Amino acid sequence: MASTDTKSDDLAGLEAGLDALDAVQVRRTPVREVLVRKVLPPVVAVVLVVLVWQLLVWAEVTDDYKLPPPSAVWDSLKDMWLQGTLLEVVWTSVSRGLLGFLMAVAIGTPLGLLVARVKVVRAGIGPILSGLQSLPSVAWVAPAIIWLGLNDKTMYAVILLGAVPSVANGLVSGVDQVPPLFLRAGRTLGATGLRGTWHIVLPASLPGYLAGLKQGWAFSWRSLMAAEIIASSPDLGLGLGQLLENGRNNFDMPGIFLAILLILFVGIAIDLLIFSPLERRVLRGRGLLVKS
Repeated sequence: MASTDTKSDDLAGLEAGLDALDAVQVRRTPVREVLVRKVLPPVVAVVLVVLVWQLLVWAEVTDDYKLPPPSAVWDSLKDMWLQGTLLEVVWTSVSRGLLGFLMAVAIGTPLGLLVARVKVVRAGIGPILSGLQSLPSVAWVAPAIIWLGLNDKTMYAVILLGAVPSVANGLVSGVDQVPPLFLRAGRTLGATGLRGTWHIVLPASLPGYLAGLKQGWAFSWRSLMAAEIIASSPDLGLGLGQLLENGRNNFDMPGIFLAILLILFVGIAIDLLIFSPLERRVLRGRGLLVKS
């Protein structure tokens, strides 16, 4: 009788513990705390970088034409803004990068599922995808120009060749980390074939897939910049890569620094506006992120 009472107490304690876990309150982070924790640190970092940059200029560590002051870069930015070309240049590259990335996702996702789920395909294509992922994207620019000419097709071809392997390999890694118990439970409930892939495999592999998407975007952006620098033509319009190359050709160091900063800014902005919120949502959905 005492043993039965002990088991009942243990079960009651276990249920109370589970109820306590379910009752965790998710509170919204105050705006002031968000500003202090997330906005202030990068702002301070940028200010420190600019300050060190200006100190190096004042110390005359090198010639002015090699290291322009921040004010010269700011003047180049103002000139482009007043001429109405700044947003056009940024949008030319951003639109290409996003469209190429979406095409890479459309191709890399089914390819990754195929490689992850079919052993024969994995044995044949898996090493090739890994090799392509390690190949510098700039290597594809020359053959793409010969095959497709100086047009947007070359840009998208270089983006796809750089980003598709990353997206596919990210999904393969995510599928490999799905617990076998999930797959067995899905089959027991009738989730097999495409239904099992959609309802079990993809949701369970989402963290690895999201990491692959982030890396795929990074490869897309880097590939595009390499293509724009090399495949420079008036017919292609002026993008950030061409802006950087024009600065080199004209020995315009403020223009070169401006192009580099704009390329960096776009990469950071896409991560903060798209991938970071997606990552927080995935973690929150799995109970790994309590504070919002």
